[in-house]
Amino acid sequence: MPLSFLRCVTVLAAVTSAACASAPPVTPSRDADLDATLSTIVKDTGVASVSVARIEDGRIVAVGAAGERAAGQPATPATRYNVASLTKPVSAEVVLRLASEGRFSIDDRMADAWVDPDIAGDPRHARLTPRFALAHQTGFPNWRGPSGLAFIADPGGAPGYSGEGYEYVAHYVQALTGARLDQQAQRLVFGPLGLRAIAFTATGTDALDIASSKREGHWHAPVIRATPSAADDLLTTAADYAAFVVSVMEGEGISPSLLAERRRVQADRRGEICAGIPADVCPDHAGFTLGWELFDFGGTTYYLHTGADEDAFAFVYWTPSTRSGTVILTNSPDGYRAVLPVLESIGADARFVGMLRAQASR
Repeated sequence: MPLSFLRCVTVLAAVTSAACASAPPVTPSRDADLDATLSTIVKDTGVASVSVARIEDGRIVAVGAAGERAAGQPATPATRYNVASLTKPVSAEVVLRLASEGRFSIDDRMADAWVDPDIAGDPRHARLTPRFALAHQTGFPNWRGPSGLAFIADPGGAPGYSGEGYEYVAHYVQALTGARLDQQAQRLVFGPLGLRAIAFTATGTDALDIASSKREGHWHAPVIRATPSAADDLLTTAADYAAFVVSVMEGEGISPSLLAERRRVQADRRGEICAGIPADVCPDHAGFTLGWELFDFGGTTYYLHTGADEDAFAFVYWTPSTRSGTVILTNSPDGYRAVLPVLESIGADARFVGMLRAQASR
């Protein structure tokens, strides 16, 4: 099941001791120093494999991989991973770029183009907007239950992490534009950036380069969707996802007004984030923004997202002030064990890492 930030760091508690759209950033060849560091981390944590891409000054400066992508097969920077909920920032970016084209406003009523039959009889469906979907304020659960989709809270209220909210806005995009969200992603993001290893499904590609999953000592075939999801199971290399992050960081394809909206917390969670942690690592502002979680420390903003399913764990963060960030992909549910060691090894900001560590240890 995909994880929000807080649920991610709760899991981490177990291991705290242990360029322009037409010309994407040049991805360097495999970085030997990073490889060596990752090899040590894989050995120390027992994670099956980890693949990392580092961004500095708006460019990918290092890529590396260590461990096994399948039994007896080494992971390389070309290995693609299922990144679980790291799908959501990509979907959000597509929605924002469509809105920037003038296709719709993020405050438009989605009911004017799409209503899920399960909630058609609930008048609250008329209050749903793309903004609420991207900021986890739809009032939906994470996933619908056996009896279908239903509200568990009012739209626009307290945040509640929801994959269903992202699926809902994807239906809205298709109903309004006549194209699936993954098709719009190819047109607006993947194609212009020249990204060939990132996709919502493996249709028409070589599935052999996708990492298998290792859990409880046994290897399992990778999870590959036959139909795309806006919330889960994107396939990518660390380098391709990092190139996507660079594009987001540069604000490509997004109107100034929507960039301003993404720079602020849409759904406040500071009280929840800061509960029980030292004041010196508590962010001044924290919560969901459009497609990301946002943390502000004295004017320095960090954007973060995690992804976790039974076969994978993934983590990404970036900060616009230094135009830096890191993508961490793994092929096992205990991949969270690698996150803090990777961040510490690359010298990530001490206050940001301190917040993660403090939340993980509470």
